[in-house]
Amino acid sequence: MDGAPLVTSKHTSAEVRGVRTHVVCSAFGSHILVLVTQFGKMGTLVSLEPAPVAGDLGKPALATKVLLGQDEPLIHVYAKNLVTFVSQEAGNRAVLLAMAVKDRSMEGLKALKEVIQTCQVW
Repeated sequence: MDGAPLVTSKHTSAEVRGVRTHVVCSAFGSHILVLVTQFGKMGTLVSLEPAPVAGDLGKPALATKVLLGQDEPLIHVYAKNLVTFVSQEAGNRAVLLAMAVKDRSMEGLKALKEVIQTCQVW
């Protein structure tokens, strides 16, 4: 062993539209774990896996699957918008997103993305 940690993690807390928000990002071998909570719990766990798009040699699309929690169309849309940049910046690695958020507005989403960016481990 060379002393390097097997899992690299960063965490931060910030006020997002008046709500205390905690973010933890951890880099595993093939996945990035992103935890975003405004309730102090994991909430809904969503898997986002890169899937090649036929005829498009650019960025792969992300296929979403709710592993735990509410499986609603809005969850899939919100998850893709929140962490697509993480997958892309990490070389199209898969992302596990655990989210428990109060504010699901576009302004809240943009603010959460900025907080996630500060926890970059990819």
